[in-house]
Amino acid sequence: MVLSLEKYTKEFRYNLNLSYPVIIGLLGHTIVQLVDNIMVGQLGTAELAAVSLGNSFFFIAMALGIGFSTAITPLIAETDGMKDINKGRNVFIHGLILCIFLGFFLSFCVLFSKPLLFQMGQPDEVVVLAYPYLKWVGISLIPLICFQGFKQFSEGLSHTHPAMFATLIGNVINIILNYFLIFGLWIFPKMGVEGAAIGTLFSRLFMLLFIAVYIRFNKRFKAYIKNIKFKKVDWKLFKKIISLGFPSALQMFFEVLFFTVAIWLSGFLGTNSQAANHIALNLSSMTFMFAMGLGVTAMIRVGNQKGRQDFISLKRIAYSIFLLIFIFDVIFCLFFLLTSDYLPWIYLNGDNPLQFSDVQEVVAIASSLLIASAFFQISDGVQAVVLGALRGLQDVNIPALITFFSYGVFGIPVSYYLALKTDFGAFGIWIGLLSGLTSSALLLFWRFQYLTRKLILNS
Repeated sequence: MVLSLEKYTKEFRYNLNLSYPVIIGLLGHTIVQLVDNIMVGQLGTAELAAVSLGNSFFFIAMALGIGFSTAITPLIAETDGMKDINKGRNVFIHGLILCIFLGFFLSFCVLFSKPLLFQMGQPDEVVVLAYPYLKWVGISLIPLICFQGFKQFSEGLSHTHPAMFATLIGNVINIILNYFLIFGLWIFPKMGVEGAAIGTLFSRLFMLLFIAVYIRFNKRFKAYIKNIKFKKVDWKLFKKIISLGFPSALQMFFEVLFFTVAIWLSGFLGTNSQAANHIALNLSSMTFMFAMGLGVTAMIRVGNQKGRQDFISLKRIAYSIFLLIFIFDVIFCLFFLLTSDYLPWIYLNGDNPLQFSDVQEVVAIASSLLIASAFFQISDGVQAVVLGALRGLQDVNIPALITFFSYGVFGIPVSYYLALKTDFGAFGIWIGLLSGLTSSALLLFWRFQYLTRKLILNS
């Protein structure tokens, strides 16, 4: 058994070296969201719920943009495995053009959808605060999706540091700007929730500028950058990127919509339930960054092995990443179980006697949701990493159907019924989340098993 495990565990070091910059970058972004939420939470529970509602629209559009951009990484990884620089350069150019177009298009869609906030049955005090917030984060989609074009290119070449540096520095800028703009310090006006969104916009503009300059002048990318010419559109390449990117976008859309529906359902239960749901989602998203980072690693390494046509090593490497995320998520599960009563307090101010009863209710609800979150850590992590491996195989259509079934057909109805038709309330929403994620993890793993067995037999 030890020898059997060793063939997987010996890959841990390389997997972690490749994934840690991605994880740090994603964690940095999530920690900024945590700090933002703590700052906004000092203003009140309605302000915290407003950020949650505004982000529910933003995250749907962001998922579509990032989903499309993920097609760049496995294609670049495959060309890297083939040692074909010219082909990789073409993928980069066409992928970046697609990201620029998507950034502007999705930003327009978010801005156009703002009036829908008033028609969703959400608390009035929350909607009024969310409306200006959504405007600025909607505009920030333009630099964010363009940033993704550069990020996916560099990660496809197994260079995961540029995005980490850009994100970490951008996060520092975000925290500083938010602190001044939310509370109105020094020469800055007190803008509350809207100030948090403006700080986010400027930080994303910096991230785009940083990674573009880094790739332009770093010698690791010199072979790809020095001979860039764009005289003729390769429509076949555009079609290939879109054929991979569109199902990937749908996968991310279904998952984000799944959690967005949870936000909307919690809004039907009241401001305090929505604020508690936001706290639990924010904390859960921090641990999910480990799965995201290892999912990128799976996409890169599986893509490399696909380019080399070494399918036995491909399966072994993928399994080593699956085992690694399983170990991480068991640890996270235990952490949430042990700290569920304490973590919600970092978001809220319990010293204000006028809000004390609301704060106590939010903490009680959030603590129960963190218990549910503890148990879906494993399912959520496994499905994210297996999905990354499937993208590395450039298998995206069936996984899109799997995520649609797991989240749209199975998980959302369970959340809706338990939250609004039973006494489970907000806890029922999270039972639905757990159900959908578990279904997705099992079906995606079965899909990976089927494909790799077929590839090995036919090689």
